[in-house]
Amino acid sequence: MPMITIAPLDQYPLPDKPRRVMRYVLLYCHTGSLVISVDHRDFTLQAGDVITITSGQIHHIRENNQATGYLLEFSLDFFCKDDNDIELIFHNGLFCHFAMNEVIPVGSDVADRQLALIHEEVAQQPYQYLISVHSRITLILVAINRAKVQRGDEIWKPDALFLRFLEAVRNNFEHNYTLKQLAALLGTTEAKLNELARLHAGKTAQNVIYGLVTSEAKRLLTYGDLTVKEVAYKLGFNDPFYFSNFFKKQARLSPKQYKEQYAL
Repeated sequence: MPMITIAPLDQYPLPDKPRRVMRYVLLYCHTGSLVISVDHRDFTLQAGDVITITSGQIHHIRENNQATGYLLEFSLDFFCKDDNDIELIFHNGLFCHFAMNEVIPVGSDVADRQLALIHEEVAQQPYQYLISVHSRITLILVAINRAKVQRGDEIWKPDALFLRFLEAVRNNFEHNYTLKQLAALLGTTEAKLNELARLHAGKTAQNVIYGLVTSEAKRLLTYGDLTVKEVAYKLGFNDPFYFSNFFKKQARLSPKQYKEQYAL
């Protein structure tokens, strides 16, 4: 799969079916309007609005009211070359793992022009086009952050190590790593991860892990045709009964009840 793709909305089959991609998605509405569902929540985009969708979130466009604009997708490896990139992509919750999706009025000056140029670059692939595309995505993310600050949003700028911790959890669900193992994988300590988790999420690192596992379980239960037992094994639980107890404690519904209520 290419590291980056972009499609004009007027050339995209809408409304589409629920889907889940392990890439970061940015949807921009230039004219018209549309309704998109992200993890069972509906968002309405008007002209000049943008929404960011984190890798792995279930989403689909439910209504299209003559919308034009762009759907941009890119991998974390493509964009994040260093800690500055990692911090920018998650700055102010843009592609946050904690379901902080929101519609952001960003206007058309920067977003429309840069996305149009990205579309042209990806289609024609001139010399060093990936470097150019990376820079244009950076401009768009900066414009979105400025729009959020201008409307009075509180700035949220998590540390790159904390963000690598979140990615490490998400990339290793099947191993069910302990906090100690994750710290070793990242070359840090449990104490440091707890410090960052309390600072950026207001909870312990272990509770951050529980939250990410629960979110992934919800998506696996509602998207696709996995059984509860298969979901348990996919998340590193050797005992489906233990998984059911864990999930019910976190979600207040049994996995079976959740699947019956929310399955797509």
